[in-house]
Amino acid sequence: MQEKTWILAIDLGTTGPKVGLVSLEGEILGWEKEPTRLILLPGGGAEQDPAEWWAAILRAAHRLLDPIPGARDRIAAIGCTGMWSTLVPVDPGGAPLANAILWMDTRGAEEVQRLWGGFPSVAGYRLDRLLLWLRLTGGVPGHSGKDSIAHLLYLRRYHPEIYRETWKFLEAKDYLNLRLTGCAAASYDSIALFWLTDNRNIRRVDYHPRLLQQVGVEREKLPDLRSAVELLGPLRPEAARDLGLPPGIPVIVGTPDVQASAIGSGAVRDEEPHLYLGTSSWLTCHVPFRKVDLIRNMTTLPSAIPGRYFIANEQETAGACLQVLRAILEDPDLSLELPEPVLDQIATRAPPGSAGLIFAPWLYGERTPVEDRFLRGGFFNLSLGIQRAHFIRAVFEGVAYNTRWLLEAVEAFLGHRLEAIRFIGGGARSAVWGQIMADVLNRTILQVQEPQLAALRGVALLAGVALGGLTWEAIPERVPIAAAFRPDPAYRALYDAMFREFLAFYRATRRIYRRLQRTMAGGMV
Repeated sequence: MQEKTWILAIDLGTTGPKVGLVSLEGEILGWEKEPTRLILLPGGGAEQDPAEWWAAILRAAHRLLDPIPGARDRIAAIGCTGMWSTLVPVDPGGAPLANAILWMDTRGAEEVQRLWGGFPSVAGYRLDRLLLWLRLTGGVPGHSGKDSIAHLLYLRRYHPEIYRETWKFLEAKDYLNLRLTGCAAASYDSIALFWLTDNRNIRRVDYHPRLLQQVGVEREKLPDLRSAVELLGPLRPEAARDLGLPPGIPVIVGTPDVQASAIGSGAVRDEEPHLYLGTSSWLTCHVPFRKVDLIRNMTTLPSAIPGRYFIANEQETAGACLQVLRAILEDPDLSLELPEPVLDQIATRAPPGSAGLIFAPWLYGERTPVEDRFLRGGFFNLSLGIQRAHFIRAVFEGVAYNTRWLLEAVEAFLGHRLEAIRFIGGGARSAVWGQIMADVLNRTILQVQEPQLAALRGVALLAGVALGGLTWEAIPERVPIAAAFRPDPAYRALYDAMFREFLAFYRATRRIYRRLQRTMAGGMV
């Protein structure tokens, strides 16, 4: 029998799951993706059907494994990752009681205000509750209503029958693990956005009775907690049959996509940064300490690496901006989900600075370095001479300006400058975007090989650690660098000036967005 040296990795994203085979050396041997529907609802709702997730995973897994002789006998473990802050209520049999509420959903904002607002307040939070949550968790639910606890509270108020019948509230990857093993558990990192755990001791994270009491959530409705590198259980016969796998394969606890991508970037050393550019975007690193920055809406939360936190931040729309641009221009060349060479070629026809055209990428509000669910995007300084290439380059540059804003916040959080930044996500496939990032950020950008598969690679490397066949110290060399983009000094002054105007555009328009949305909602926002 062949040695079992492969990991079956599952990465559940907003646009659909990826399923891959990854060696214990970190080599991605093959992968498949299957799309799933996104359901957008009035009032800020964003949902998906968990049954469609599972069906898509099965189709992708069979398409991946069926053509490879003996592949199923070489799988040493299964690891799942997936979009974070996505809530699935399940009954005692593990069946979903409703659609999953996605990380984009803002319908719980009112509940956050109801429970955490009041007088006297700091940054919109009642002082006594703010101090309690900061002391125990290191943070507090965002005003936007996009955290898991906000989704849970929304269900409790507006769908009490679902809340009553729920056995466990699970994150997306924890729901997949339940399908695979029959075990309902969360990792220390996946549970963090429920904001109900005491995170002061990173090696002993647990629910805190006072937090549960303050919010009024029953402990029995929440999953037990485990380390991300633990083995959760064996693959149960029903799931094995669906996947065409032998039952009993170990399934690791795993980690959400943010933390998996951090590992898959190879940036596992303390304060070594990586930039993710996909549907959304973030720039983060691992740290050995707890800290919170309310002004910039950043904190440290448990990571998948035992004994380490990571700096939690997110910018809501990055690669997603290209989908909107396609709709505006009605251009078949822009039908791709994320940048490909054809888009790079078009973007290079416009000069750096896009002839003064500025794009604001706040298409679904913003989280960091400002939290404002009312913000919206747009093009500024549009003129008669602007052509298709200017629009495309301006989108690339606008996302880069937003990233520079976040970089400055992260460096202020750390208290020092960051240097070379590893670049991952679907947007990191674009060489033009990589160079624009280098020029705007004034940092060397290291494009990871197959950057769109960082989360897939990351959860597989995590599984390697869980099995004992890999050490954290060995991970950076398992993640090859495909290209390095270095800042061009010729554009330093231009991009410094454009970035200043980008910030000025935000300051000048933020109140307008709030008034417009209140107007459109009839004053009921």
